[in-house]
Amino acid sequence: MPPVTLNLIIANVAVFLLETAGMVSPGGAFALWPPASGPLGSNFEPWQLVTYSFLHGGFAHIFFNMFALYMFGSDVERLFGSRFFLAYYFVSVIAAGVCHLVVSSWMGAAPYPTVGASGGIYGLLLAFAVYFPHRRVLLIFLPIPMPARVFVAIFALVELAFGVTGTQSGVAHFAHLGGMAGGWLMIEYRRRRFAR
Repeated sequence: MPPVTLNLIIANVAVFLLETAGMVSPGGAFALWPPASGPLGSNFEPWQLVTYSFLHGGFAHIFFNMFALYMFGSDVERLFGSRFFLAYYFVSVIAAGVCHLVVSSWMGAAPYPTVGASGGIYGLLLAFAVYFPHRRVLLIFLPIPMPARVFVAIFALVELAFGVTGTQSGVAHFAHLGGMAGGWLMIEYRRRRFAR
């Protein structure tokens, strides 16, 4: 496993163990809070746009995120190189957080903390679909092999539908889409840099 992918998994698991030991709160100062969310004002801090991605809401949450990071991150890191991969991942995470804050504020959603690496994961899904479009992917819940580009397009459409309709409340669907948007910006940046 490439070093950044491995270290991201280790860091996420270590933080989750701290959560389960009660040493870190998934709803505390490291979660992503919307501005003006607390009784005395804002609980938002700029570092939360990164730190929220290391917190998770339960075992299933971290398991599926880390499984996806292992499955898709390894190939993307080998292609990008470790330095660009790390930048790509955190741009996706930050874009996911910003998108979630903007959309939830615009929709008037009740303030609640957001946690999870899913924004970064969805950015990696996009990169995998762009650079390995014909690679066959098998869903765990629906064991039908399909090309990566179809797999990721379905995920994006489902997230958009759930976000617009408010299905699965408590899931930051627009954060997932924001992670993809951040990934797309990084892919465009990479293409232009190599085109020079």
